[in-house]
Amino acid sequence: MGLLDQILGGLAGGAAGGGVPGGGFPGGGAPMGQAPAGGGTSHVLMALLPVVLSMLANRQHGGAGGGMAPGWGGGTGAGLGGLGGSMGGLGGLGGLGGLLEQFSRSGYGQHANSWVGTGANQPLPPQALSEVFGPGQISEIATRAGVSEDEARMGLSQLLPEVVDQLTPEGRLPEQDQLLSRIGDYERRLPR
Repeated sequence: MGLLDQILGGLAGGAAGGGVPGGGFPGGGAPMGQAPAGGGTSHVLMALLPVVLSMLANRQHGGAGGGMAPGWGGGTGAGLGGLGGSMGGLGGLGGLGGLLEQFSRSGYGQHANSWVGTGANQPLPPQALSEVFGPGQISEIATRAGVSEDEARMGLSQLLPEVVDQLTPEGRLPEQDQLLSRIGDYERRLPR
């Protein structure tokens, strides 16, 4: 069972679910489905998931995740941080294409390509998120999820490779309607 399924299982099943692979964040973490009193890996990942799904769908308003604030892109070809363009045809694929383009521009293209490909996902160090997203974007993500900026970086470093991998099972970027359908499937599994 993948991390994303464990998170969604933890959201739906309360205390049911196994542990995060490798014990969660470096240094250990709480079992999935449990949110210890000071937070914890599963709490952070659960809080970030709707925000990540909304980012990848490239929604400004609405949706299960509430959408991202203006400046995160909105029209076709705009990605995170308003990135657009046609680098490898990614620009027209909404938030996912924009995200992958932003990783490439920040020197983490190999990582992002491994998540899309069918092989093993390259891990992403949490500090990379500060290089890929500006401080304002990390702050916005953290605020939307209700977590600290450090928790957001740690959670995103685990969540983004898994979510991108799950959204690209054929080893390539899906068409926009297929991408939105897959994201919608995950959003429907989130608690209301």
